[in-house]
Amino acid sequence: MLKNITLTTVILLSTSIFAVIGAQTPTQGVKPSVIAGDVASVGEKKFVVTSKTGPVEVLVTDQTVFKRVSAVNPDFKTATDGTAADISAGDRLTVTGILAEGGKSLPARAIYFMTKVDIDAKNAKESAEWRQRGVAGKVTNVNVDTGQITIEVRGLTGSTNTILTPKAGAQFLKYAPDSIRFDEAVSSSLPEVKTGDMLRALGDKSADGTSFAAERVITGAFQTIAGTVTSIDTAQNEIVIKRLQDDKEMTIVVADITVIKRFPQEMAERLAGAQMMGGGGGARPVGGQGNMQARPPGGGGARPGPGGPGGAGGIDDMLDRFPNITASDLTAGDMIAFSSSKNGDAVRVKAIKVLAGVEPFLRMAQATGGPRRGQGVDGSFTIPGLDSIGP
Repeated sequence: MLKNITLTTVILLSTSIFAVIGAQTPTQGVKPSVIAGDVASVGEKKFVVTSKTGPVEVLVTDQTVFKRVSAVNPDFKTATDGTAADISAGDRLTVTGILAEGGKSLPARAIYFMTKVDIDAKNAKESAEWRQRGVAGKVTNVNVDTGQITIEVRGLTGSTNTILTPKAGAQFLKYAPDSIRFDEAVSSSLPEVKTGDMLRALGDKSADGTSFAAERVITGAFQTIAGTVTSIDTAQNEIVIKRLQDDKEMTIVVADITVIKRFPQEMAERLAGAQMMGGGGGARPVGGQGNMQARPPGGGGARPGPGGPGGAGGIDDMLDRFPNITASDLTAGDMIAFSSSKNGDAVRVKAIKVLAGVEPFLRMAQATGGPRRGQGVDGSFTIPGLDSIGP
């Protein structure tokens, strides 16, 4: 499960921690290091932290200072005193000290911690706000001159177009490659938003849902691909498929962000039939990028959706109820579809979401013009839930 905290939180933490470091006196000219991550385990005078570069053993000494950071006001300057006993698995740590040779252990000078309980409470509040005040869809047009973005908002029963206008001072972000973590997003701008990108925004929508005033916008470029499983390596967490579009092999890497679900057969048949008749968004091809509605800050079970007709919340909630499976539950010959970031690699990708049981949708897509051999990597098909990123 992703343990997201908001980008605002990360920025404040980063700013204040470097201010703290600047006030520290280096030991024999060695500049202190900073590692951040979630607590994987708690031991005797140590914590194992899962950082971006891998697990790091944080060692507690008699000189280690503990400070508790508020999830609501995440500024190190306002942190309060704490103790090692206040820290549990799942908490978020930012640690200063001098990394040992090899970078696998760190005697801690200071440990700033944010408890999982506090993070979850803040995430739940933010998730509710995004559900009430959020919109998500595929970018169909960007007008830099007028500052407006048109998005297609898709739901189980169809799609609507919404014109998004950024408010003064609106924040633009974009997802990092192979990531749907809001706290890993990077700064962006309106000119960087491209047609075909997937977009999620927070702000105020009009009563009829046709316009939206955005105060925060996050975008990303994603793709959806379908194929037949040829082999599975559970030890390496890899699935090899033969792409339906061109019969070429591709390796799917199942990572910590990957969600694997199986579409119930009866529901797949029913929704694919509705698409064929034009009721579930229609059989009209919508392109291979899909409608990636990556999870905004908050994580949590309640996903924000645009609300109203064509909202995405129904798709997210539906997917939550699907059975969870693992790569070992798949067998050679199974037909699957998956979503990933568009990183330019046509033979090996990290999957964000994998859906099995999708044969009815692919049969429908082939009957209406795609995906077919010779169309390249991206397939022209729509599978409810595949384009809704997040566990």
